[in-house]
Amino acid sequence: MAKIQWYPGHMNKARNQLEDKMGLIDVLVEVLDARIPESSRNPMIEDLVGDKPHLIILNKADLADPVMTKIWQKKLSGKGKVVMALDSLHNTNMQVLVRMVKKAASAKIAKLEAKGAANPVIRIALAGIPNCGKSTIINRLVGRNVAAVGNKPGVTKGQTWLKTQSNIQILDTPGILWPKFEDQDVGYKLAAFGAIKDSIFSADDVALFLLARLREHYLGDVAKFARTTKEQVGRINDTDLLLALTEEYGMRDDYDRFSLYLLQRLRKGKVGRITLDRP
Repeated sequence: MAKIQWYPGHMNKARNQLEDKMGLIDVLVEVLDARIPESSRNPMIEDLVGDKPHLIILNKADLADPVMTKIWQKKLSGKGKVVMALDSLHNTNMQVLVRMVKKAASAKIAKLEAKGAANPVIRIALAGIPNCGKSTIINRLVGRNVAAVGNKPGVTKGQTWLKTQSNIQILDTPGILWPKFEDQDVGYKLAAFGAIKDSIFSADDVALFLLARLREHYLGDVAKFARTTKEQVGRINDTDLLLALTEEYGMRDDYDRFSLYLLQRLRKGKVGRITLDRP
């Protein structure tokens, strides 16, 4: 399988801009994809946060395996790190997020109030990989569509300060990857869930990678998607399964077309509630 890597110039620029603004930030909110909590963690963000309060959001929790989400919440929690699951698309737990941000910034709020500030404003940055749902979270917090939303990476291009009714100012940042994936499994998982442009990789390579992982942990979901039994799915290899699915879905031998279709269905939760990262 071919190597996957994607780090266009605007991401390096966005990373540098975020570093420059960290002095203005009270809380860093890191948005992860709950379906790949480890693979969607940008190691550069960990370097940037320093000793600032750090809130980690497992977004798109409605599409992830709920059992695995609870495990990842526990695993990622630690000193200075608070982790919560979020379904931003359906506006679930947004008020909990507001409370957690203010709790994380309680020391700063107390300091400002001691100086006589009434209803002090807290500044946060939302950072994460492309297509992890940052813009949807921002629109929910602001109460209107101020951030561009799209089911593809690279929709947000610049950095903007946005006001909310909760006395929180948000720095909206573009999705940022990192220069090199040391583990190519990470690149394939990011590609599968839409963090990398589809034109960058071979869809059938990612589909084969995906089918292998799904058969290992979600055989029943694969069988349902294949409109057959777990026994039949278990008897054939990944390549033959891809060929059979392509034919089953009426695409004859157009494996690239079906592979993209499979990835699109996966991203929308139509294959099942899937978490590929296993702690």
